[in-house]
Amino acid sequence: MTRPASRLAEPVTIGDRRVGRGQPLFVIAGPCVLEDPDEMLRVAAHMAQTCRELGLGYCFKASYAKDNRTSGGSYRGPGVQAGLALLERIGREIGVPVLTDVHQVDEAAAAGAVAEVLQIPAFLCRQTSLLEAAGATGRLVNVKKGQFLAPGDLGHAAGKVLAAGGAGVLLTERGSFFGYRDLVVDFRGIAIMRGLGHPVVMDATHAVQSPGSTGLTTGGQPEMIPLLARCGVAAGADAVFLEVHPEPARALSDAASQLPLAAAGPLLRQLARVRELILESET
Repeated sequence: MTRPASRLAEPVTIGDRRVGRGQPLFVIAGPCVLEDPDEMLRVAAHMAQTCRELGLGYCFKASYAKDNRTSGGSYRGPGVQAGLALLERIGREIGVPVLTDVHQVDEAAAAGAVAEVLQIPAFLCRQTSLLEAAGATGRLVNVKKGQFLAPGDLGHAAGKVLAAGGAGVLLTERGSFFGYRDLVVDFRGIAIMRGLGHPVVMDATHAVQSPGSTGLTTGGQPEMIPLLARCGVAAGADAVFLEVHPEPARALSDAASQLPLAAAGPLLRQLARVRELILESET
């Protein structure tokens, strides 16, 4: 694989926090998909308070509509109108920036009017029209690395976003296919993606998935989330992405790979310290 010339990753701004080289760890966390509004508000409030106590920046994440589902009967979310209205409410009432996936070109503008960060799902990271539509909103765009893609190739995706007018780019590691129904994280990819000049995010929850392994849904190994999160931050990730839920077993999507909400605080305390050590070593 030919690697692009390495350059320093420039920090980006989410809310009132800088994210990237030389900055404290940033946290992107929330349920996979929007569920009961009151519970979503409680999750956002809990995560915001936890991050505030640890001195970490925070962005709430959840999808208003999921398109990559194992079966046609899987829950997909409340949809564009109701979902974006709920995300706007969460951002306003809790006082945090929000992130959400965009799967369709014609939804980018509406999502960009609400979310400070638009996310390109891993399976769609090569879709030029979608990348350009997200960039054209003028928002920050988080591009998740496809399970099939070499990390250095994400530079092309970032270029499409920025050429269309995007405010900046985050690149997210979430594992690569390792045979059928399994994923593995090559932590060299974090260094390679940082060398593209953009902050890198470690998605420690999607990385433990076993796609389609239960027949109708995606399975996973949630007990491995803390390990992968610590390894990702130690490898240089500037932010961590966690899907969290009060009771993962009853989550309507990704139930097998979400972190219990109560476990988020202790894990983030560890990750913040790892990040501090990395920053000390880079000075």
